[in-house]
Amino acid sequence: MSERDTGWRFERQVTLGVVVAIALQTAGALIWAGATGERIRHLEARVEAMGPVNERMARLEEHAAHTRAALDRIERRLGDG
Repeated sequence: MSERDTGWRFERQVTLGVVVAIALQTAGALIWAGATGERIRHLEARVEAMGPVNERMARLEEHAAHTRAALDRIERRLGDG
């Protein structure tokens, strides 16, 4: 063995099985990425559509809190009398 020989050797032969496996993995990754992108677009559209609903819900919650406070005041006045 010469001093330059490290024991590692790289051969340039690639079998058809390796090529097919890499092609299938690449196709699977592209399909997965496309499906993920579509799911993200769908979720973004749903969130955007829910913007007005969230605003209305916040206003209704605030209105309910004021109504509850008014009801508490009425109950206190009826209890005192």
